[in-house]
Amino acid sequence: MKLKKHLGQHLLVASKVLTRIGELINPSEGEVLVEVGPGTGNLTKEVLKYPFKELHLVEIDAQMVEKLKELTADPRVRIHRQDATRFDFCSLGKELKVFGNLPYNVASFIVENTVLSHACVPQAFYMLQKEVAEKLQKGPSWLSTFVRSFYRVEYLMSLPARFFLPQPRVQSGLVRLVRLENLPQLDLLDYKGFLTELYSMRRKALKNKLPQEVLLLEGIDPMRRVETLSPEEVLLLYNRSKNIRGEQR
Repeated sequence: MKLKKHLGQHLLVASKVLTRIGELINPSEGEVLVEVGPGTGNLTKEVLKYPFKELHLVEIDAQMVEKLKELTADPRVRIHRQDATRFDFCSLGKELKVFGNLPYNVASFIVENTVLSHACVPQAFYMLQKEVAEKLQKGPSWLSTFVRSFYRVEYLMSLPARFFLPQPRVQSGLVRLVRLENLPQLDLLDYKGFLTELYSMRRKALKNKLPQEVLLLEGIDPMRRVETLSPEEVLLLYNRSKNIRGEQR
């Protein structure tokens, strides 16, 4: 099967690694699973060995969808020819375990969509470009902070290019997102907008990005840079900024 470069398709073909990832996902009875970008179904077949309620496959490539139809003999499988960057995960259930070997060129958008769907995604396992996976765990970036405001990011393993077909030019990394117990209640799109603005030109001092009143009320040095902030501090600044904006209206 000819893979499409513009879709960033790199199939994981190492059987022992596929088995290990299946063990990490560890599907159990009653769970609803969602695989993003299943491709030819290499990881799908591994997961099908486990007991669970349903497995939804979200795949945008029509050629891959035809290949995946070979798996529909298993009554637990449902195929959705959809774009995972905009797919409504919560339409599939209230408690989903999501996983996938994400296409490099849209991986960040799929991770963002996962955060937007955090209400119904307690756990996610994603294969990403190693550099992206490491930044997601540690930051600093708006996406890392967006994710870590709602999830604990665990870096599980690194994978060399030879485990994929075709071989990418970079290594890959597997991360697990585990939803936090105490979740912030906020407008997700408004918070995202705050983060993208805050992290633009992130080496500037915070006093050049936020009103000094906001920083001083939260006890944060105006000379600090955004890259030194923890997700908890960013949330404090967001809420304080929102409150002040509301008072000024």
